[in-house]
Amino acid sequence: MPNQVKIFSGSSNNELAQSIAKSFGVELGKTSINRFSDGEFQPAFEESVRGCDVFIVQSTNPPTDNIFELLLMIDAAKRASARRIIAVIPYFGFARQDRKDAPRVPIGSKLMANMLTAAGVSRVMTMDLHADQIQGFFEVPVDHLYASAVFSEALRKLNLPNLVMASPDMGGSKRAYAYAKHLETEVVVCYKQRKKANNIDKMFLIGEVEGKDVMLIDDMIDTAGTLTKAADIMMEKGANSVRAICTHPILSGKAYERIENSKLTELLVTDSIQLKQKSDKIRVISVADLFAKVIYKVHNYESISSYFIF
Repeated sequence: MPNQVKIFSGSSNNELAQSIAKSFGVELGKTSINRFSDGEFQPAFEESVRGCDVFIVQSTNPPTDNIFELLLMIDAAKRASARRIIAVIPYFGFARQDRKDAPRVPIGSKLMANMLTAAGVSRVMTMDLHADQIQGFFEVPVDHLYASAVFSEALRKLNLPNLVMASPDMGGSKRAYAYAKHLETEVVVCYKQRKKANNIDKMFLIGEVEGKDVMLIDDMIDTAGTLTKAADIMMEKGANSVRAICTHPILSGKAYERIENSKLTELLVTDSIQLKQKSDKIRVISVADLFAKVIYKVHNYESISSYFIF
């Protein structure tokens, strides 16, 4: 039926795509992938998309096959006469490469935007970009959702008596201040110095945490070095407890080991990226309902500003 919603999934996070489709009230669309012996692959839609609003759910975390699979699916939908093609990218990979901060380096997130546009995407829906200005890299509309829409409720349920929001680095202070303003708490910030990526040289704490229940806020957690070091410093400074909220659980290298051995009480993450393994310290909060509601609004040309909490 023309002008209907069809939701499809790439390979990166089929579980989240299934949950989004279920929350929206439709069956997840049928797709297949033909793989050649040399590693080349060809995704295909196994049902008509002519005249439909096609939503393709695919986080673009490594491997880079996830990115190219999304591009191929967008191209396939375009050539199959889809009415609109919306890339639903819960985690937008290469977002850390948002500027030219050294000689002779690329701006990876701009290249990502160019490739998606060239493939034929009509709109992009994503969540907690590493840098807000990435929205400006696109020539198509970008719906930038915030995980605070689901995390704020989880924070209230914790009912921590002496809550203080914290940023593990200066770059994330804006995000921590937004949570603090919404929840009417104080803010502390960690200042870190790096000599190279994923390797912290020094870290200092700005603010008082003695007797406080600290909640660290970040958009992503990769090797967990920054977050766990910040948690340990805050406990040394007299904090009652330290928890963390990180939207995108990349969790590479020794991340799981660091989390288990750290003084973190709990780590709250979304299902924007599938966890590689389980941990008693990690609690996943699904964003499927949030994306399903926004998909409905976008399809019906309704305002989605109420889902931009902070």
